[in-house]
Amino acid sequence: MPHRILILASGAGTLAQAIIDAKELDIEIVAVISDRADAAVLKRATEANIQGEVVAQDGSRAQWDVQIIQRVGSYRPDLVVSAGFMKILPADFVQRFPTINSHPALLPNFPGAHAVRDALTARAGITGATVHWLDAGVDTGPIISSMQVPILSGDTQEILHERIKKVERSLIVASIALILPSLEPYV
Repeated sequence: MPHRILILASGAGTLAQAIIDAKELDIEIVAVISDRADAAVLKRATEANIQGEVVAQDGSRAQWDVQIIQRVGSYRPDLVVSAGFMKILPADFVQRFPTINSHPALLPNFPGAHAVRDALTARAGITGATVHWLDAGVDTGPIISSMQVPILSGDTQEILHERIKKVERSLIVASIALILPSLEPYV
């Protein structure tokens, strides 16, 4: 029986697309949820016949926290994949749902929303991509896998981020394959 995966994403959805296209994974993607109605990932979900949904923060943060937990819970996922989801999830969420995240740096270096910029600013020679378990901190959960990406002379933030994204797409699929056997079905 395939594992039930729910994807959270806020943008273009290239990471989500890599998971959608990964025929080697024994999964059912039960939904793609975005916090932005204009996120291109929702179109990708529709094209793949996957339920897409928006959970926008229209009221208080506390209301959104309750709403995201309720909406994700309604899909009964075995695993939640944060694939470019640009909101910090509440502690109650990550305690309830096993959740992994892809981050465009070699954690613990350069956590947060500006990892690529921060690596360039620090004049690092190497950065990369990390897939990790989410916890209540910001990019502080246990690391599942990572891969290095060299920073080349003349790299701009956009050029480097594109190279990292290519690595992230294969790394997220490989990481899901790695952890699937250890997942318990949602109860």
